[in-house]
Amino acid sequence: IMTPLQIIVVASLYFAALLIVIYFTRATARRIVGALAGGAAVGIFGMGAIALGNALKLWQVPISWTQPYFVVLFYLGLAISVIPIYLVTWRVVRRFGWRGLAVCLGIVAIIGPPRDYLFAAVFPAWMVFAPGVAPIIADAVAYVGIVAIGHVVMSLVAGPSRADQLRHKS
Repeated sequence: IMTPLQIIVVASLYFAALLIVIYFTRATARRIVGALAGGAAVGIFGMGAIALGNALKLWQVPISWTQPYFVVLFYLGLAISVIPIYLVTWRVVRRFGWRGLAVCLGIVAIIGPPRDYLFAAVFPAWMVFAPGVAPIIADAVAYVGIVAIGHVVMSLVAGPSRADQLRHKS
């Protein structure tokens, strides 16, 4: 099982990545709030996907569901880890429209499962996949959901990307 300290360390690394993405995407406060809302929504989706995958025996992610502090910490770590994605997809959609988002969804469906299988190989106490192709497909679908749901929620909060002005450098 992942320890609280491990969750904090991983979430801190993702938070550092978020700060870098905020800088390079020149995100406005409205986009940052939208991305945070997307992360909050996807944190719930992700926790559900983990629980469903565990129940269907597609994978085993050991979460201490009986320890509220652990569940909250895991949720926050999950939410923080996805927020940078929405700032990037916002820029992609601003530039390339819905086709750009479709490409992003395809990319995460392809690279998401190998990423998770690599993590599972390096940290088997954090995640174990069942054999077969079903866990790979389910993981890919989860990644598509993570990006699509978060992007939609961000757009609902921050407005459509094509309607927003990029912030000018000071």
